[in-house]
Amino acid sequence: TLRKPISQSSMADWASKNLNMHTQGIFRRRISISNMLSWNGGSIKKPMLITSNRTIKKEACEMFKLVQSYMGDRQTRMDRNHVALVTVTKCWSMQGLRDELYIQLIRQTTDNTCYRSLAWGWELMAISLAFFSPSPKFQSYLEGYIYRHLDSDENIVQRIKELVDLKNKKNSKSRKKRKQNTENEGLPISTYARYCYRKLQKVAGLRKPTVEEITHARNAIVTPSLFGSSLEEIMLRQQDMYPGNKLPWVQTQLSQQVLALGGEQTEGIFRIPGDIDEVNALKLQVDQWRIPSGLSDPNVPASLLKLWYRELEEPVIPQQFYKECISNYENPDAAVAVVQLLPELNRLVLCYLIHFLQIFAQPSNVGRTKMDVNNLAMVMAPNCLRCQSDDPRVIFENTRKEMSFLRMLIVHLDTSFIKGLV
Repeated sequence: TLRKPISQSSMADWASKNLNMHTQGIFRRRISISNMLSWNGGSIKKPMLITSNRTIKKEACEMFKLVQSYMGDRQTRMDRNHVALVTVTKCWSMQGLRDELYIQLIRQTTDNTCYRSLAWGWELMAISLAFFSPSPKFQSYLEGYIYRHLDSDENIVQRIKELVDLKNKKNSKSRKKRKQNTENEGLPISTYARYCYRKLQKVAGLRKPTVEEITHARNAIVTPSLFGSSLEEIMLRQQDMYPGNKLPWVQTQLSQQVLALGGEQTEGIFRIPGDIDEVNALKLQVDQWRIPSGLSDPNVPASLLKLWYRELEEPVIPQQFYKECISNYENPDAAVAVVQLLPELNRLVLCYLIHFLQIFAQPSNVGRTKMDVNNLAMVMAPNCLRCQSDDPRVIFENTRKEMSFLRMLIVHLDTSFIKGLV
């Protein structure tokens, strides 16, 4: 559901208060806001956004060169994957650079007369949103900018032609001209904008960038990942390959892998994380609809399974049922009744998960895993329910109720109908 973005006037007002206005020429004349937010082929001597942090001031100017390098507007010896990795890693490790990167990308994708450069700028924005969100105060501004490009492909091509004609008239006697490219190379800008807009609605998980993750984020623009998507999208994607399946392939496959590797007899299963590199490697394989044969540690698919639940665009138990869940955390009948109210797909996915956890809750397995029903509820509740409050006291109180609610389901929900369902 698209939210109504902030107006043009609100965006202009935000820019006038937050932009670190640059100057030019020997008289140090202030550059206008429109010029500050239009493509620039040169370097910048100070950040785009106001900051008092010396490190941010220095890094922001270096980052602008990286943005230009990724977009093909500055020569570099690094390949674009590596440029993206360096850029994203800077922002991943320095929170103060994140809004700066997004405002730089807004600038370099505004009135850009080279379509390829423009597309690569949007691509870098999409990749960045897979790793970190803008600050809350900057989010509405970025959202408004992206929103304006959701259906703007014809306007963009027309605008590029107008700018090119204007520049050609001005520069008709000049030898030095930037290579103009008005042909649609690559994806339409609206494809990037739609992807960015959807990523912006979610809280991005802060995972350390790697070249593999950068590639994965880029590929997800065209082919949405099985991680971080909605249940409906996942089912739609698997329709061609597994048309008869009633459950997400990724959910059933990872669950079966945990059991196939003896997870129900493994001490600390779901509590002890799998090796992070192995988990990430498996994630990339699963996103290509493959389960490798060389897995040996059940903690690896178990960790990835938890991640899949946690990263769903909307939790397995949708947000509108959250209050009802935490209100009935001590009432078995009411807890079971909530499950029956869920949309059919969510109900099946949740019942499959509970059936899966009930295997681990059997006394014969608990003796080996040391993971009784309370422990299982504790590690899985945050992956099924999401508290929207920012108040630490509310979060703390609700965490206990979330765990108790899931415990009720593991103990009392009849999931016998799920056997054999895929």
